[in-house]
Amino acid sequence: MKVALKFLKKLKSTIFNSIAFYPVLISIAFFLLAILLLFVENLEVVHTFKKKIPFLIVQDLETARTILSTLFGGILSLTVFSFTMVMVVLNQASTNFSPRLLPGLISNKKHQVILGFYIGTLLYSIIVLMSLGAYGSDKNAVGFSVMISAVLGAFCVGLFVYFIHSISQAIQIHNIINRIFYKSSELILGEKKQQEGTEIAYPEISRDSWKIIRSNKTGYFRSFDVSLLENAFKKRGNVIEIIPYADQHIWKDDPVLKVKGQLCEDEIKPLQLCLYILSNRHEDDSGVGGMIKLTEVAVKALSPGVNDPGTAINAISKLGQLLSQVLMIKPRTFEKIPKCEILIIHNKIPAKELMRIVIQPIREYSKTDSSVAYELMSALIYVWNTKQICTDYVTVISDEIKALQTDLKVNISNNKDLKRILDLVE
Repeated sequence: MKVALKFLKKLKSTIFNSIAFYPVLISIAFFLLAILLLFVENLEVVHTFKKKIPFLIVQDLETARTILSTLFGGILSLTVFSFTMVMVVLNQASTNFSPRLLPGLISNKKHQVILGFYIGTLLYSIIVLMSLGAYGSDKNAVGFSVMISAVLGAFCVGLFVYFIHSISQAIQIHNIINRIFYKSSELILGEKKQQEGTEIAYPEISRDSWKIIRSNKTGYFRSFDVSLLENAFKKRGNVIEIIPYADQHIWKDDPVLKVKGQLCEDEIKPLQLCLYILSNRHEDDSGVGGMIKLTEVAVKALSPGVNDPGTAINAISKLGQLLSQVLMIKPRTFEKIPKCEILIIHNKIPAKELMRIVIQPIREYSKTDSSVAYELMSALIYVWNTKQICTDYVTVISDEIKALQTDLKVNISNNKDLKRILDLVE
């Protein structure tokens, strides 16, 4: 039963995050709209409406067929052209910026809604076009439906103009960086508020008699679902510490859980079932994942093939702000689950690990570029001066500043440029 529930949750997440979700939903709505309008064509209210605006009602079957055929061909061309533009944009983003940006561009809800409206209008036109043969020579049978089809076609043209504007804005790198920054900042602040709202004051827990549970697969740790625990286990009062942080890659047989309290061998598999370990990261719902994207954009911009220090500087300035927000989150959180006797201990990403995956790649690529190194040093000093960050992290940031100083002294030969950067530390 728990396995089926976990499968259904994964299936729900896959469907909702799919690029086809909104197009399919909108297409079904348009299909039902076409069937509904064909049923209400002969109602008295619709006949009265047709008499009031006869100049908008098509009464000739050949004219109706021509209009519907023209709309179908035109909107099909718009759909193909829009899809081609999306492919060109994705290829450009992958080549110039980072392949990791593709999921964010593909999952743009506005573009999915536009694509769904195109497909829905095509489906609507086909249904009405097919109904022309069914009604025979009744020249007033589908006049109202044809008028609605024409209105939808005109609306599709307006959506196409908006799509051109939107896709041209979406591919601009400063807009991509800003979108990642605001989304990541929102997720980080939400995590911080959640930590403050669920954290409880709890006495020091003895580190003795902990049982280790190891992972049964390799992948990226996402979350621990308490709802999948057995009811008998929920009432036992165990303490569960989740060892990896969210999005951490773990190998099979790595320790993932530490359990304090009574634990039978038969309860190990149910606990492993509560773990969501996926084959890939879900960057779009993780603040740290957004920071990794900005790091890759900066590194790509500093590569010899692109050589765009302005983009790297823009990404670093946003990374500094996100780093200061992430380091305000406490390294561990004690959470008491409602209606359960279980205490959950969550581990957050360590500051050293954050420096390794976010700052170190940029430091390695920018140590010979004085302008980018200046911005990186400014960002680190900004984070170091942030008063709200946890005191345990200050030493880690200081070590990273010293590492950057060492690299710059070795790689920057111009003493004037070097002094300008090192003066920031002073």
